[in-house]
Parts: sequence; C-alpha cells; structure tokens
Amino acid sequence: MCRPTIVSIDHGSGFCFGVTTAISKAEDELKRNGSLYCLGDIVHNGQEVDRLTRLGLQTIEHDRLAQLHDTRVLLRAHGEPPETYQTARQNGITLIDATCPVVLRLQQRIRAVYCTQPDTQIVIYGKKGHAEVVGLEGQTNNTAIVVECTDDLQKVDMSRDIALFSQTTKSIDGFSDLVDNIRQQFRGQRFDYYDTICRQVANRIPDIINFAQQNDILIFVGGKKSSNGKVLYQHCLKANSHTYFVSSPEEIDSALIDLCRGQRVGICGATSTPLWLMQQCAEKIRQGTDRP
Repeated sequence: MCRPTIVSIDHGSGFCFGVTTAISKAEDELKRNGSLYCLGDIVHNGQEVDRLTRLGLQTIEHDRLAQLHDTRVLLRAHGEPPETYQTARQNGITLIDATCPVVLRLQQRIRAVYCTQPDTQIVIYGKKGHAEVVGLEGQTNNTAIVVECTDDLQKVDMSRDIALFSQTTKSIDGFSDLVDNIRQQFRGQRFDYYDTICRQVANRIPDIINFAQQNDILIFVGGKKSSNGKVLYQHCLKANSHTYFVSSPEEIDSALIDLCRGQRVGICGATSTPLWLMQQCAEKIRQGTDRP
C-alpha cells in the first residue's frame, strides 16, 4: 500500500508586517475610491500585484510620478528618498505612506548621522539599486557608500570616521563579517555600527532551515524579483537538496507531482509570498497526488 502524501505549509512564511500593512492600506483605499497609484511594485510577487491590479491598483515609476498632479499615491513598505516627498508636495499629490516602521526608523537614524556628523563616512550594507537602499541613500544626498560584501570595503577610506548601517533584510552573519573586517583595517578616530536588521525577517532563516529539514520535498514559492526569496531559497536548498522553486501553481508540473507522491511535502515562501498562493500550490499537490 502506498504511503499517503502529507502536505504542510510553513506557518512562518508569507508577508512580513511591513508588507501586510502596505497591502491592507492599498485594499482600504481601493474599496473607498476604486483606483490608486502605487510607486513601484507593492510587493515583489507577480501574482499578488496582478490581484491588486484587478482591484484597481496602478503601478507607476518615478518618471510617471513627476507627471501626476492632484491625485493619491501609495508608497510601499520599502521607503522612499526625500526627493519623492518633494515631488509630491510640488504636484499636489496626497501620499499614503506605507513605509515599514523599521525602515522609517532606519532612515531617520541615517539622516541624523548625516546632519550631525558631516565628516563621517556613512556605509550601508545592502544591495545596490534595491528600493529600500535607494531610500536610505537619499537620506545622505546620495553620498553614502553601499557595500554588498567584504570585498566592497575597498571603497571605504579606513583613515576616516565610519558609521555602518544595514538594509533591514540583510544577513546578520554578513553584517558581523563587515564589522570584523572594518575593525581590522580601521585607522580613523570613530567607528560606530548599528545593527538595523529586522529580526522578523532575519529569524526566517533558522526557522525555514528547520522546516526544510523536516520534509522530504520542499516547494519554495516566491516571486522572481524577490531578493529575500532568492536568499531564503538558497538556504532551503542547502538544508534539503530536494527543494524546488516555483512562482505559481502552474509551474508545478506532473513530474514534480510524481516526485511528491507518498512524501512529506513542505510549502514555504518569501516575505513577499502571499499565504493564498502557498495554499493554492499545496492544494494542487494534494489533488495531483490523490490521483492514481
């Protein structure tokens, strides 16, 4: 007799607090007015963006924002540089600010150092070009030095004072490595570092590794644009070599369903992956493995 297929969803996966709040604000506004502009993808998940688009959400970029007047625009959880707020004021745009509180506090701390310590190099551990990092750089009039790894520290003048911050979704270990490397090379008078990593996001790594190890097969559901999804997927793959990345139920083909048959199958995802999408993937596997 064949073993039954057991499918479970990781309870720790799915939207983080900041994304949940941004989507809730968008939904409330759409219910009231039927349409709303959003500056950039509200979340790095195509299926969730499509769902909100059907409700009336229109995604725009900064060049389009500059052309709008007297309307309402949602700012997503990633945060924005000061120039965005200035454009909104000039054009009579009402902003619905869904910047994550953790990101907002980080912006304020960077701004404070920039304004009170003009001779200090501000270094940001983050992904160059990422929406959150663009907002952080903007607090320093784009003078901050962005580093993605220890090799990038060659861009930093170790004879000058340094203030090190981190993008909220980066690795705690990676941040610690940077701190150790700077300490070894530092020749200035003052080195301050601020662990500004969101623990709700950082704690996903040990939790998702544990979940991956508890299952025979892992289906990681994430958007192809999600930086967080790429990182978490790699951790899952290291913990369980039978890990498969999909963006939608349609990508779960008959070959993958056959692999899942009679196995313990775990469904997990990024901080940008909606629960409803993971549920759809789980249901497709359950239905597929129930058939002979």
